[in-house]
Amino acid sequence: MLLGSVEAGGTKFVCAVGNEDYRILDITNFPTTTPAETLKKTIDYFKQFKDLQAISVSSFGPIELRQNSPKYGYITNTPKVGWADTDFVGRLKQAFDLPIHWTTDVNGSAYGEYVMATLFNEKINSLVYYTIGTGVGAGAIVNGDFIGDMGHPEMGHVRLKRHPDDLNFKGICPYHGDCLEGLVSGPTFKARLNKSGKDVPLTDHVWDIMAYYVAQAAIQVTLMLRPAKIVFGGGVVSEAFLQKVRSQFADLMNNYVDVGDLNNYIVMPLVKNNGSATVGNFALALKEFNK
Repeated sequence: MLLGSVEAGGTKFVCAVGNEDYRILDITNFPTTTPAETLKKTIDYFKQFKDLQAISVSSFGPIELRQNSPKYGYITNTPKVGWADTDFVGRLKQAFDLPIHWTTDVNGSAYGEYVMATLFNEKINSLVYYTIGTGVGAGAIVNGDFIGDMGHPEMGHVRLKRHPDDLNFKGICPYHGDCLEGLVSGPTFKARLNKSGKDVPLTDHVWDIMAYYVAQAAIQVTLMLRPAKIVFGGGVVSEAFLQKVRSQFADLMNNYVDVGDLNNYIVMPLVKNNGSATVGNFALALKEFNK
């Protein structure tokens, strides 16, 4: 069985074809330009595979997930220039008479990590997946189902207590300024230090400031959802950075609730190279096909 995956990012699209064992059989990527150009490339890619059975799309957002909405399948009020009010699923359905699953990029990644945990014989019923990259978002799964009823969570836009050494930084979120995304996403390095994050050594104090914010987000989701584990992916995240986050988490939580070994609770993705969404999409496409 051939299953299609679209990881629609604000910077690039990753399209892949795999099987019911979640193995990638073919994969490509291309820059995210205009909706017309990018969706045409997506459709042209999948038209190569005549036996495709279903497609799952994990997209940057905000998106409309409510199937009773006339805008279901749309990217809605995104700050991504040119992409607001784009009928993503509608374009795919014009080209393919196939089941199409539609969710957020972080939901796709969360589902990929949930599936992989099962394959690795981890006995978990829940997890939260954060991506920290060009933007910040999170998806949450409880008992195999996504959290969210009237829409998908926007955990990248929660408000935080400011670090005392970071009070002069206004944040870069166009909607909220100093929400989580506005304080820890990749572009904040340029805004704070006028250099790329990859050029900032882990000894720089800015990493401690960012770990303080990320730890607060982890505490918020811990206290609200009590997941089995929290996974952090995205270009900003490394194991060395997560060590800082775990330390800040322990200090801020102050033993209020027991989450077990922090090295097993706040973790890097099981799927390497930020490929969690592709695995998740294969699983979600199979689930959609079997409905």
